[in-house]
Amino acid sequence: MRAIVYTHYGPPDVLQLKEVPTPTPQNNEILVRVHANAINYGDLLARNFGAVTPAAFNMPGPLWLLARIAFGWRTPRVTTLGSEFAGEVAAVGTAVERFKPGDQVFGYLGQKMGANAEYICVPEGGMVTHKPATMSYAEAAAVPYGALTAMTLLRKVQLGPGRRVLIIGASGGIGAAAVQLARHAGAEVTGVCGTQRVAFVRELGADHVIDYTRDALGAAGGAYDVIVDILGRSSFAACRELLTPDGCYLRVSFKLRELLQMAWTSRRGGRRVICAFSNETPADLEAVRQLAEAGVIRSLIDRRYPLEQTAEAHRYLESGARRGSVVVESA
Repeated sequence: MRAIVYTHYGPPDVLQLKEVPTPTPQNNEILVRVHANAINYGDLLARNFGAVTPAAFNMPGPLWLLARIAFGWRTPRVTTLGSEFAGEVAAVGTAVERFKPGDQVFGYLGQKMGANAEYICVPEGGMVTHKPATMSYAEAAAVPYGALTAMTLLRKVQLGPGRRVLIIGASGGIGAAAVQLARHAGAEVTGVCGTQRVAFVRELGADHVIDYTRDALGAAGGAYDVIVDILGRSSFAACRELLTPDGCYLRVSFKLRELLQMAWTSRRGGRRVICAFSNETPADLEAVRQLAEAGVIRSLIDRRYPLEQTAEAHRYLESGARRGSVVVESA
């Protein structure tokens, strides 16, 4: 089978199309013919992790060390990227009961990755379920990472009618899902993004959009019950006065400073900082599927690339010009 392989950290050109053995499913695994996989921030980070310093890493230093060990110190240990996928079951192991050949599925591989290939093996009880019937393979492939992360983290705060939410980084995978999920909960949502993605965030359903290149975070007026910062582009000090007296500042990416702020504000009461890790389960993926089929979560595809042009997909995503999801199609 064909797969995109890289053996050295570096720019998109390190990604090469190779012929590799087709995997064979174990008793509890399914073999998936991958039709599409989405390129996300994690792919870019893993591909160039050799150049990522502890200071540049968007999590505390000890986690950088663990990630460096997991991905490989000098050269990549995971040589095929791609964490999100959608495809068709090609074969099943002898103990598999939930799936049969021909089933359309989608899922999330996490740090194990491997979806930049024509076939992958996935445990039946892992992060895989039937594809939303209302979505194409490309649309479904762009859903899991952002939706799962946003869903699990938004459980840390109170959302509902009458609540005002500010999402900093609303145009990325996690931010786009957070906009849609917060709107579904009945909250009034303000998204923050760059000029070229304002229309995209509006199409996601945001009530207000702030262009950070021209406007201040408080441009939409009023106080927020929840402020979500996806990639750490703000600070608690800068956002404190934008929060209601009992508002929450939720950091998806954080350093030691934010952890200390969380401990301090949790003891003082009032406005507080929350730092949390995403903790996805197969049940969460099934919930995402149902929300997608109901039209709550949508995928807006910007560009599609064939498998052999995966490097170009990375290059485009890195350029910052994208207005929606970037998907690689292998069938």
